Amino acid sequence: MLVAAEASGDDRGAGLARALKRRLGAGVRFVGVGGQKLAAEGVESPFDIADLSIFGLTEGLFAYAKVLRRADQTAAVAARERPDVAVLIDSWGFTLRVAHRLRRLDPRLPIVKYVAPQVWASRPGRAKTAARWFDLLLTIHAFDAPAFRREGLETLFVGDATLAIDFAAADAEGLRREIGAGPDDPILLVLPGSRPVEIERVMPAFEDAVNRLKPERPGLHVVVPAAPTVAELVKARVAGWPHRAHVVEGEAAKRAAMTAATVALACSGTVTTELALAGCPMVVAYRLAPVTHAILKRLIRTKWVTLFNIAAQDFVAPEMIQDDCNGPALAREVALRLDDPDLRRRQIARQNAALLKMGRGGPDPNEAAADAILELVAKRA
Repeated sequence: MLVAAEASGDDRGAGLARALKRRLGAGVRFVGVGGQKLAAEGVESPFDIADLSIFGLTEGLFAYAKVLRRADQTAAVAARERPDVAVLIDSWGFTLRVAHRLRRLDPRLPIVKYVAPQVWASRPGRAKTAARWFDLLLTIHAFDAPAFRREGLETLFVGDATLAIDFAAADAEGLRREIGAGPDDPILLVLPGSRPVEIERVMPAFEDAVNRLKPERPGLHVVVPAAPTVAELVKARVAGWPHRAHVVEGEAAKRAAMTAATVALACSGTVTTELALAGCPMVVAYRLAPVTHAILKRLIRTKWVTLFNIAAQDFVAPEMIQDDCNGPALAREVALRLDDPDLRRRQIARQNAALLKMGRGGPDPNEAAADAILELVAKRA
């Protein structure tokens, strides 16, 4: 059973499914919850995971009843299909509630948590909670493991599958031809997130920034990769922009755009690591509900939100959070990078150094995760 409640988890789950298929062949069957990528591996999700694309404390409170219903539906899949192991990917709040139900349903079912809650950043008590409900934790950051091992939870660092993405086949020239851009024309990539609430909160500032940048740079091409979970929302908003922007969909188009881009304006998330891997300098932004931000300011123990910034312990890419996530400020930071090739080169070099600290070039995390899961199942057989 594979359970992923948002786009990044769907991608990670699909990679794990492929690794398990390589080991088990036609004898393995997958059930659970996921998006388009897990569906392609055989997971028939009982609901659209866009319903669970929630971020923030106040948003979580309003969505709590829905989360419980979706957790019940997920447990119903397990009750019907009787999986040999359950792998719950990322999405701490939702997957924890799924774990509660699975444990009541079958106390002997091995439950794996794939991607640790970031206890090094906030709410360290989650380590003890994880030790109570999960049999194995697979972490994507080396610095995750100690806190969970101290609580007695078997924890294995497998690495971040995002770092294994290969951009060698990305067709940057094809993307430029498709949008009518010459080989030296600047391209601004706009990535507003994969959750509906991110489109609602972050997109207005991104739109304002684009509207400020475009008149002064008539040759600037704007490309907006749309995540499957929010594609219709993104297309509807971009259709109303006063300047032309090219919305692209699908993994191949996104990677081509990342390699072709001059600069990216990105919502904080997994996509920032992907951009760094593609060699694209970026400005990172995020906006939370005011109450959520006020509470998290007291809880967060790190001053960075971008993973490669955390690895570097420095603002390699600028982070424009909350009130700083506004059109004028974003336009200013993006303009600096559009207009200064040396600044872009320096930022790319520093991003690459941070990626090495994160584990770039290491063993394939999908393979390590698959081995660990099958070892756990063998122990419990």
